[in-house]
Amino acid sequence: MKNNPKIAIIGLGYVGLPLAVEFAKQYKVIGFDINNSRVDELKTGNDHTLEVSLVDLKKVLVSKAEIESANQIGLVPSADVNDIASANIYIVTVPTPIDEHKRPDLRPLLGASEMISKILKKGDIVIYESTVYPGCTEEDCVPVLEKFSGLVFNQDFFCGYSPERINPGDKINTLATIKKVTSGSTTGIGIEVDNLYKTIITAGTHLAPNIKVAEASKAIENAQRDVNISFVNELALIFDRMNIDTHDVLAAAGTKWNFLPFKPGLVGGHCISVDPYYLAHKAESLGYHPAVILSGRRVNDQMGAFVATKVVKLMIQKGIQIKGAKVLILGITFKENCPDIRNTKVVDIHKELLSYNASVDIYDPWANKAEVNEVYGINLIQELDLSLYQAIILSVAHTEFEQIDFNNLKKKDLVIFDTKAVIDLANTDARL
Repeated sequence: MKNNPKIAIIGLGYVGLPLAVEFAKQYKVIGFDINNSRVDELKTGNDHTLEVSLVDLKKVLVSKAEIESANQIGLVPSADVNDIASANIYIVTVPTPIDEHKRPDLRPLLGASEMISKILKKGDIVIYESTVYPGCTEEDCVPVLEKFSGLVFNQDFFCGYSPERINPGDKINTLATIKKVTSGSTTGIGIEVDNLYKTIITAGTHLAPNIKVAEASKAIENAQRDVNISFVNELALIFDRMNIDTHDVLAAAGTKWNFLPFKPGLVGGHCISVDPYYLAHKAESLGYHPAVILSGRRVNDQMGAFVATKVVKLMIQKGIQIKGAKVLILGITFKENCPDIRNTKVVDIHKELLSYNASVDIYDPWANKAEVNEVYGINLIQELDLSLYQAIILSVAHTEFEQIDFNNLKKKDLVIFDTKAVIDLANTDARL
């Protein structure tokens, strides 16, 4: 492994910060982010994503002057690119979203590559963790690194790819306890990258034969889960027309030893709802139209609208006038007990209900209200008064919502819809 590695983590979000903190327990680490307020927050020992222990974060934080001393290890958050110029290992953890046409948006990734290229030195290694399609590292990122650095790939500098497997909000399956796939642009670099990650990943590593294999492994992990969920979501759409409870069917089918226990639901977040489009994009560029992957996405993308329409139908059946009716959505994050709002499909329910001229409120004790307003233009309500509403939709199973007395609510003339199947069935009008 490279002697005295000095690591620069590019991007200090849900993926980059846990990685930076873990590496900083053993190495010199500069954590870089273009968001000044994020850097300032971390310097004070705070993390709004809640992905790392604040105790661990504060333990590894050091000053810029301290990190330059001979034997000092630790983490320096910075928004100044000059602070990462002395690094010899760069790890890129920037977002890889899709655009409005559901095509890969590589601007953050290529922007990070260009930034690194201008300070890249001979012998440096650039490792990408951002989820991409197979070939992206060597076909899209490397040319940028070469163009602006003037260096030659696999002669002057090298690359690796090790896909992130962070599960936001999960305090059991954390960075160190999830096996890590690694790879390098040469056999030797692959071993070097693998050895580096072995120092922090207690669950062990899997060295893939090349970068493309590692990229593909990440893409299919989430595409597989997306397709499996889309199957049970389609069942939910079918069984709704048959007036059959999907969960009753799944419970019966689950008595067979090899039945896969997936459940219907809203499929959002930074990975599962995005990564299949990356794989599909690459396939289409090679002349193959992926029928299964894209059909699964189409099913999952319509579930928010289905929930809203179902609630409206239930309200009509109860004689509730839809125009102006007050509807409450409980939760906007993409999963429970987590502040992450990236690609949440709850906004699809909200949008569809507004199209029926209903008055819609969203309450979420975990989400950052300013961030929700900035990203989605939605103002979360501050206080919860359940007596105001003609319909309530449980969209996220936050622990706080377990305290709600749905039994008493059900006695009133309103609709209760449970997208997570966590409320006693007798206390709901329907569930997904």
